[in-house]
Amino acid sequence: MNLRSSVDIISEWDIVAARQLGRNEAKDVGFGTVDQARITTAISELARNIYLYAEKGNIEIKQISEGNLKGLLVIASDKGPGIADVRKAMEDGYTTSGGLGAGLPGVKRLMDDFKIETVVDEGTVITATKWMR
Repeated sequence: MNLRSSVDIISEWDIVAARQLGRNEAKDVGFGTVDQARITTAISELARNIYLYAEKGNIEIKQISEGNLKGLLVIASDKGPGIADVRKAMEDGYTTSGGLGAGLPGVKRLMDDFKIETVVDEGTVITATKWMR
């Protein structure tokens, strides 16, 4: 099983579309309402970061399975400025946009697996996975 869907992030409305897609995919995999909310919150943060910092990018959502485990893989990618200091970006409360600073550390807490690949002036790819319990 490896179904995939994606939303290009160009406007604020695309953040809403990505959230909705994430909720639908999570429901389809069989996640309960609490995990659906965690997944949609993580997607919202990732999509908002694309919109704020890179201006455009993509949120890809894949249903995945490993053995008898089922889950959802979220890939947020952009060709924006990249993240100059990943360690700082992963600090709770750190924000460059005046937001709450829950951003990337929040996504990491909400999901089970989390990885950032970034190159300054080339872009960022963040992958986050949630597994069904």
